[in-house]
Amino acid sequence: MTKRPLLFATAAATLLLAGCGTPNRGLESVHQPVVSRADYALDVQSGPEGIGPDEARRVTGWMDTLRIGYGDTIALDDPYGATRATRGDVAQIAARYGLLLSDEAPVTGSPVAPGTVRIVVSRTRASVPGCADWSRMNDPNFNAHTGSNYGCATNTNLAAMIANPADLVRGAPGSGDYDAATGSRAINTMRAATPTGQGGTWVRADAAGAKK
Repeated sequence: MTKRPLLFATAAATLLLAGCGTPNRGLESVHQPVVSRADYALDVQSGPEGIGPDEARRVTGWMDTLRIGYGDTIALDDPYGATRATRGDVAQIAARYGLLLSDEAPVTGSPVAPGTVRIVVSRTRASVPGCADWSRMNDPNFNAHTGSNYGCATNTNLAAMIANPADLVRGAPGSGDYDAATGSRAINTMRAATPTGQGGTWVRADAAGAKK
């Protein structure tokens, strides 16, 4: 007499477990790249002659600690108007890491004191949280949902390969101009290729029973 209630309880527990995990009811993956940005700021003394050698060494040590590299953005925040020498000093330091000095600095929390400039390093990263996801791979799938890990490989590779992760948020503006040097590169490569083998292409016309 106790077998039937136990059987029902076991079936209910199985259905509850089947409902756990990550649902993926459509053809678009629920695992999408998430873009995050971190801003690092350093205030340095500035004057008509620039930031000076001591401050330059401090900036270099700070950037070495941050491991500045490709994908980072370096900007100068100076509401009082930095001199050309100051911008030149900071741009020269940024060039050591293969970066250019950006014209737009992000908004920081505290005001910049007079006689100083604020160097802001912005670092944007893209990742796909929750991958790999095997939470529903072996569960009953009566509604033909896609697997819980669906899209993880594609979107993780996209997040890792994109040059500027911020483009995943707002895209990259185009110039609107057509560059013939790059637009026709593929067809020019084919035209300049040297034929190999017998050359030419045979096309069979089945209806006419002939070759062209």
